Amino acid sequence: MGLSTLLNMTVILTLIADKMPKSSEGMPLLVRTESLRKQLMRKGKWEEFKAANLASRVSGGQTVIDYEDFYYNGIIQLGTPPQNFSVQLDTGSSNLWIPDKTNTQAICAKKAKFDSSKSSTYVTNGQSFSIQYGSGPASGFLGQDKLCLGDSLICFNTQVFAQATNVGNFFCDNDGFNGILGLGWPSISVDHVTPPMQNLLPTLDMPLFTVWLDRKGAVVQSAGLFTYGGLDTVHCSAQVNYVPLVAETYWEFAFTGVSHGSYSQTYNWRAISDTGTSFFGGAKPVIDAIANNTGAVYSSQQGLYLLPCSASATAPPIVFTIGGMPYSIPAFEYIEPMSVGSSQCYLTFFTIGGGGFGVNWIFGDPFIRTYCNIYHIGGQKIGFALANH
Repeated sequence: MGLSTLLNMTVILTLIADKMPKSSEGMPLLVRTESLRKQLMRKGKWEEFKAANLASRVSGGQTVIDYEDFYYNGIIQLGTPPQNFSVQLDTGSSNLWIPDKTNTQAICAKKAKFDSSKSSTYVTNGQSFSIQYGSGPASGFLGQDKLCLGDSLICFNTQVFAQATNVGNFFCDNDGFNGILGLGWPSISVDHVTPPMQNLLPTLDMPLFTVWLDRKGAVVQSAGLFTYGGLDTVHCSAQVNYVPLVAETYWEFAFTGVSHGSYSQTYNWRAISDTGTSFFGGAKPVIDAIANNTGAVYSSQQGLYLLPCSASATAPPIVFTIGGMPYSIPAFEYIEPMSVGSSQCYLTFFTIGGGGFGVNWIFGDPFIRTYCNIYHIGGQKIGFALANH
């Protein structure tokens, strides 16, 4: 399939980091934003965040979703006439929320906010809404209006979404986005709201979307492509290997092996593909073994595995076995500098506990940059294709 055909059949959203002009095909450009983790470290607020994050994990029974790392933003349009918002594109959640005009938090004063009085298609819902993230809450009420993606090329006229009257300070203090667009499954949607992608399926040529993330880290460079309704045949290999989803909750799949140099381990793990994190999350014994192989030492103050950047030159790839196929992650994807030009690096890994049950791993941007992820809603499966760079 040629590029011109693909453009006619699908909605393609290009990711950049700092500006939002129109592309030559008339598609809106998307934004790659600095990680919350790095912003907080730069502002000297990382320890405060970790304390708040831990408190939120132990004080309630709700699922906690972390947004500590790089994320990818896209422009959506709500209402008639359309109001534009830059939102995080997140496969790890299923709700859409936007700060509401009635939000009076001083720290959120510069955020774009939805004004229902300016939309002729807005319908009052009024049901209360609350969701808890690791970095803070978002709460308010539900409303209904027209939602469009891709420069109004795909729309749903009656999308229910959350109008946030109160959000955690860490969201407002983050420079890059004005809400979250969840691309997950209905089963994890708060208040049983039908997720946008489920509503938009009838408008798509194929019941799937493809994510390709570029390796260019500078904020003025192109950072990737989201393709709704089709395969990205330009940036992704034609060979796509699919595996079934373990459950229609997160984009969750099984894998059976991981190796790094002389280290090798097999187990029936479960992982989720998540565009909302730039790290791998995984089993502590495995990550400790990888750290030992690379000479990385865990810093409790930083919350990171630290090592000299020179280690990247000799570190072996990490190989995951998914559906019987090997997926190799090169060292430059899991060893990153603390800052531009720094000689100190960190491993893009954090540990998560599964206790033998549920999700054991999170495959974030290092994996998605190496392999395009194809989220096949209609087939209840996820596919992987080698990314072209």
